[in-house]
Amino acid sequence: MRVRRIRAIAKKEFIHILRDPFSLIMAIILPIILLLIYGYAVTFDVENIPSCVLDRDKSQESREFLRRVFSSGYFRFLLEVGSEREIDELFSKGKVKVGLYIPEDFGKRVKRGEKAQVGVILDGTDSNTALIVQGYLYEIIARLNESLNEGLFERPFEARTRIWFNSEVKSRNFLIPGLISVIMAVVISLLTSLTVAREWDRGTMEQLISSPVKGEELVLGKIIPYFLIVFLDVILTFLVGTRFFGVPFRGSVVLLFLLSSIFLFGGLSYGVLVSILGRTQTLATQIAMLSTFLPAFLLSGFIFPIANMPEFIRPITYLIPARYYVTILKSLFLKGSTIRFLLLETVLLSIYGVLVFLLAVASFKKRID
Repeated sequence: MRVRRIRAIAKKEFIHILRDPFSLIMAIILPIILLLIYGYAVTFDVENIPSCVLDRDKSQESREFLRRVFSSGYFRFLLEVGSEREIDELFSKGKVKVGLYIPEDFGKRVKRGEKAQVGVILDGTDSNTALIVQGYLYEIIARLNESLNEGLFERPFEARTRIWFNSEVKSRNFLIPGLISVIMAVVISLLTSLTVAREWDRGTMEQLISSPVKGEELVLGKIIPYFLIVFLDVILTFLVGTRFFGVPFRGSVVLLFLLSSIFLFGGLSYGVLVSILGRTQTLATQIAMLSTFLPAFLLSGFIFPIANMPEFIRPITYLIPARYYVTILKSLFLKGSTIRFLLLETVLLSIYGVLVFLLAVASFKKRID
């Protein structure tokens, strides 16, 4: 393997990149745009939930309860209704997501120290939102209990909860690191999926085949320019996540860039492999997109916990490199983990990168079929 040949291929690829504005835009601007779009669009935080109230008690205690609910910021008071039928109509029309029903004896029971009840109606068409809303209401009632001598419901014991690593419980804090990994997984494979296929489309593959360039020299020469570009993307997305979105970073920046480099090498090698097998830019792009975006988005643990997936799906997730990169980024951002706790993910990503690189080298054959 000659360094001079690798340098020549890398220089040639740099010239292609500079002459193709689309590649530059996709390589540098696209990850930032995707991070901004998904960073704002994807969230599990539920706020300003449209709510209606049927208060048959109208006592000081019921008004205090409603004040606590609507001052929390989670619920938005829409209107007060006069009957259960009006609540049904509002839910049917999709105007409200929460309905609160306070019975006539609410205030009296609170004053007597008896167990008071509040009816809560939730829109179950969005089960995730309904569960979150239920948790909000439980928390509000628990806090109200602490401020009253008479409890709204009997509590045999008191639990004190402490949340580690994401004490503010902001979904953005764990979504942004996952988004970075998914976006980078897609972008790096898309970029290098065009490299070898472009040689076939432009009729320059014959020159490469007739040259003394070896397979490993070609693959490395194709990877190096894009590695430098996507490494810049890692830096930019890291700055956007920490500075723009305010996601805390508690780990080592050096370790972040080191482990990111291992992930980038494997992803770029996979893109070159797809480019060699695809032969055309259109086919190679489609294969790269389908084989990276959906697995990285659905099977990496970014959105859905792997432990909650069906048993026959879980083994497949071990083949998705984004799974390990998602774990690495979340651990570095939120936990401040060291290499000792990320050793398994590091080893598996390294093995993946080497295997895919060797497959790409073996797939490049210096002959015209």
